[in-house]
Amino acid sequence: MKRRHAWILLLLIGVHLCLMVAGCKDRGQAKPRIAVIPKGTAFTFWQSVYAGAKAAGEEFGFQIYFNGPERETDRERQIQIVEDFAVQKVDGIVLAPLDRKALVPSVLKLAQLKIPCVIIDSDIETDRYITFAATDNYQGGVLAARRMGEILKGRGRIVVLKYAQGSGSTTDRENGFIETIQKEFPGIQIVDTKYALDTVETALQATEDLLTKNRDLQGLFAPNISSSVGALRALLSQKRTEVKMVGFDAEKALVEAVGAGQIDALVVQNPYRMGYEGVKAVADTLKGKVAPRRIDTGVKVITQANINDPEVKALLKSQ
Repeated sequence: MKRRHAWILLLLIGVHLCLMVAGCKDRGQAKPRIAVIPKGTAFTFWQSVYAGAKAAGEEFGFQIYFNGPERETDRERQIQIVEDFAVQKVDGIVLAPLDRKALVPSVLKLAQLKIPCVIIDSDIETDRYITFAATDNYQGGVLAARRMGEILKGRGRIVVLKYAQGSGSTTDRENGFIETIQKEFPGIQIVDTKYALDTVETALQATEDLLTKNRDLQGLFAPNISSSVGALRALLSQKRTEVKMVGFDAEKALVEAVGAGQIDALVVQNPYRMGYEGVKAVADTLKGKVAPRRIDTGVKVITQANINDPEVKALLKSQ
């Protein structure tokens, strides 16, 4: 009887050891984890970033986690998400910072923890990251200004619908637009500006205020998705489509408005490539390779004249 009990005990110990070895083996084979943290989750732009990140994750053998604040003004929530992923000890982070100053301590902490961090979409006031993969946002504003100058033939009164203070990407676009208008088109006067903030509804209200205050207008510039959609709705609701609008980004409603002639032009980014290049840079770093310090993910002006070009169709399909 004692011998039988001893055999049973040995068998149980053996099973336990096998399970432990199998568990260790499974953990050893688990894919490295990369967290992608966008500015928000409400717009298709960020879903395109996620699609690019997932494609890179599958290609290079990484598990992708995607989480961001619901609103693109919720700095505290984005900071908490970075902190949560740091506590989970993910292998790398791809971050689109909501604020170029407020997220600096978070990026510095990641550097201290030796968690590779790539910045996408919007710049930040520290150099403690691996790679910055984004549109040349200032140049995007320059292109928008030159398109405005072209359609107004160098003369007119325009307004600029700004986004929000602290947002690096949109501030660069606004500066590129305003400074180019002032330098290259002295016959165009920027008569008013107003912050649209982070939702379509706040952008709609801001645009309606600008249109009501300024009856004699020829042009309007909006620097991102929410401000562009809100501005479009305001122009349509007030029947002011004679005001030539140059917007930013490729939300479906905006692209359709270009095709219908309700918006003159859109400056379109490549968010899919931002997500892809961001994950690739982390993957390269973890594999001992040197990632590029700066990656320009490209920008293109879309108009009614070129919206059906194969190159443009391919870019819009990736959005």
